Amino acid sequence: MNIARVDVFGYALRYAHGEYVMSSGRAIAALPSTLVRITTDGGLEGWGETCPLGPTYLESHAEGARAALRVLAPALLGVDPRNLGAVQDAMDGALRGHAYAKAALDIACWDVLGRALGVPVSTLLGGVRSADFPLYVAIPLGPVHEMVQHVRDRRAEGVRHFQLKLGADPREDVARVRAVLEEDLDVVAADANGGWRLQDAVFAARALEGLDRVLFEQPCPTLEECLVVRERTTLPMVLDEVITDVPALIRAYGAMEAINLKLGRAGGLTKARLMRDLGTELGLRFTIEDTWGGDVTTAAVSHLAASTKPDHLLMASFMNDWTLDHVAGYVPRSVDGRGAAPTGPGLGIDVDAEALGEPIESAVWSP
Repeated sequence: MNIARVDVFGYALRYAHGEYVMSSGRAIAALPSTLVRITTDGGLEGWGETCPLGPTYLESHAEGARAALRVLAPALLGVDPRNLGAVQDAMDGALRGHAYAKAALDIACWDVLGRALGVPVSTLLGGVRSADFPLYVAIPLGPVHEMVQHVRDRRAEGVRHFQLKLGADPREDVARVRAVLEEDLDVVAADANGGWRLQDAVFAARALEGLDRVLFEQPCPTLEECLVVRERTTLPMVLDEVITDVPALIRAYGAMEAINLKLGRAGGLTKARLMRDLGTELGLRFTIEDTWGGDVTTAAVSHLAASTKPDHLLMASFMNDWTLDHVAGYVPRSVDGRGAAPTGPGLGIDVDAEALGEPIESAVWSP
């Protein structure tokens, strides 16, 4: 079996609740997402997706992904997509870095592998350990009353895990957390997305010290600053943006209790599984998610979450609940704040390729 064709598609993903606001004035209403379709010489298809959260969140952006895919796609032609190691070698041999672009191709190969074997991707990732699992919703940074109302609206839908976007004035941020804690919730992640510098992060940590159900997430932009904050608080620490690979995970070990494991940042399911399994052995917990995405990203997230040991899975995100646009029939879909992985072969979803229109780019094998 060989990869005979790689097609790249683009579509717009609109946020479902107006504007998604994070620290440092970062706000989005819609994002360009990129889908890839791998087709084998036997006609099997696999899908993957990459959707950076704008150009200032991480070292990634939509046009960068598409430019990288123009380099990567030809390098995969003629490679057996079931040989995931060979796929990684081919991509790394063609382009250094750009994990977020490689993630889409890696996920598409997992989809092909599952379809070829007639099993869900979750089976290939170790087997389903959670028939369903808790989902979280991120609450955009804004006035206290708006954030509380957003929490109440999602709570009415069954959600009990929340991530509050913070990183503004730490006194105002503490008021936001305290107000939300008045609601009937299980977990509140106080997430600055690296928006505080050290002094403000320490102030916020000390003001939140001792509050039940609060996780302190990515307070500062650098790992060094986060390590200092860790020394000055007993709040459970979650690290996100600075955990880019296995060396970063090992370096940060001891300064965190949990990791936000994003598929795009890791480079796809292959490397995300490695980081999950290593972290599990080290006693860490995980939020399984991605930077952004629709049905395809959500399906990939669901399979990694479902195959994670329940006591090591903090929560996951179904980002197709956060967006208005759907390419695979809004599957998978949450129920009462919980998610589950599709049970069909591969990712277990059917992408409507006709609705996507013509590919942006295509690479075709000529054996």
